[in-house]
Amino acid sequence: MSKKIYTGKVVSNKMDKTVVVAVTRLFQHPTYRKTVKRVSKFKAHDEKNKCNIGDIVKIIETRPLSKDKRWIVVD
Repeated sequence: MSKKIYTGKVVSNKMDKTVVVAVTRLFQHPTYRKTVKRVSKFKAHDEKNKCNIGDIVKIIETRPLSKDKRWIVVD
């Protein structure tokens, strides 16, 4: 099974070696057929603390690294 890869925007980098990434997705509402925007936030591992707020990053799914972290920053 392949690992999920998402692209999102860094919204917080206040934790050590961790960033919060907001991933926006568009989908069509099943009943009303209107396009709806949803934002999901993921905590991702940033080994070198090089991500800043506003950066566009690519995250990949991985094994659990802590209670909430299941993603690693790739680019």
